[in-house]
Amino acid sequence: MLPDIGEGIVECEIVEWHVAQGDEISEDQRLVDVMTDKAMVEITAPEDGVVAELYVAKGEMAKVHAPLFAYQVAGAAAGETPAVEEASPPTPTPKSDSPVHKAASEGGKGPYGRIPASPAVRRLIREHQLRLEDIPGSGRQGRVLKEDVLNFLDGARHSGAACAADSGSDSGVESAGAGSPAGTDATARDEGEVRVEPLRGVRAAMARQMVAAASSVPHFQYGEEIDVTDLLALRGRLKPQAEARDVKLTLMPFFIKALALAIDEHPLVNARLNDEATEIHYPPHCNVGMAVDGKAGLMVPNIKGCERLSLLEIAAEVQRLTEAAREGRVTASDLKGGTISISNIGALGGTYAAPIINIPESAIVAIGKTQWLPRFDEAGQVVRRGIMTVTWAGDHRLLDGGTIARFCNAWKGYLEDPESMLLHLS
Repeated sequence: MLPDIGEGIVECEIVEWHVAQGDEISEDQRLVDVMTDKAMVEITAPEDGVVAELYVAKGEMAKVHAPLFAYQVAGAAAGETPAVEEASPPTPTPKSDSPVHKAASEGGKGPYGRIPASPAVRRLIREHQLRLEDIPGSGRQGRVLKEDVLNFLDGARHSGAACAADSGSDSGVESAGAGSPAGTDATARDEGEVRVEPLRGVRAAMARQMVAAASSVPHFQYGEEIDVTDLLALRGRLKPQAEARDVKLTLMPFFIKALALAIDEHPLVNARLNDEATEIHYPPHCNVGMAVDGKAGLMVPNIKGCERLSLLEIAAEVQRLTEAAREGRVTASDLKGGTISISNIGALGGTYAAPIINIPESAIVAIGKTQWLPRFDEAGQVVRRGIMTVTWAGDHRLLDGGTIARFCNAWKGYLEDPESMLLHLS
């Protein structure tokens, strides 16, 4: 059965089957990718066996707790017919004596802080005297699969596969909709037909969220220019040290850390109204969301507790969440709990934007591209400076222009004099 994925999700779209009827499967092998309105979810095999039947085709919608696929347990007698189970919630009952079971994996569930892996994978790791934390997991939430262990043992082959995967993901951020082959598109264009595809998954969730925000929250905009010349120089000096720790240091971690420091001075910007707009709620932490344009659609994962994280820790989280979002594999916990958001439209070349607030948050900033422009220095001489434009959107029920202006001035101060942030780091 398709398991209960949580978050109130009752159905999901089959994006890609990685097996076919009659294929042999091994425990923890990736079987199918499904798309919810939150993210891409990877479903793996619960044990060794042979695929008996696939019940839902690629591009179709699968219902939670309805049959998804059937498999025959490895070593079972041949010729036995799969028993059709009724669609019902999974219960902790003993496994049936039938050699064929309707199945779906738990998709890498596991306690936070513990690397998820099945008992069989852990046994394989012990047999080869390896450490689980040394093996990169390709499953959901970093789940280590059997194939990850085998690839780790074969280092050369694993490196080649990783390079191929990286180049593929870079070129596949924007992809055609599922169920719309190129040949079909060409035929539709030749015959002058309108191509129609359903709005599903993350894009459907984004549509609902944006309509709700635009129709229920009175937005106001506030623009500013920030001189990031010194910030670019500092980042250039720190970048090699971050790379030595396998962390990519972009400007985003500086934006986020400065934001957390400014919020400490102006907590109202991090607050939100209750549904009735009768109370102001102040979250205990600053959880900064980042809008990421991935192949599954626009996603806004957030970094938790930015006020207590170091710059390097924030950079590592930016890297992890960006890669996950571009592949459509962000976990539900990474999407929940945001308190303020950043949209880095400048990464694609934009200079100005009027962002829509990610409700129930109260503010969002759109960051434009950095341009080298002439400016006057204190002596009146024309100098070359790196200028970045930013545009804030605020919920005018809670925030006014003065509040945003003072908050933005504090944020701008940290970015224009980035070494001043050292005074506030614990």
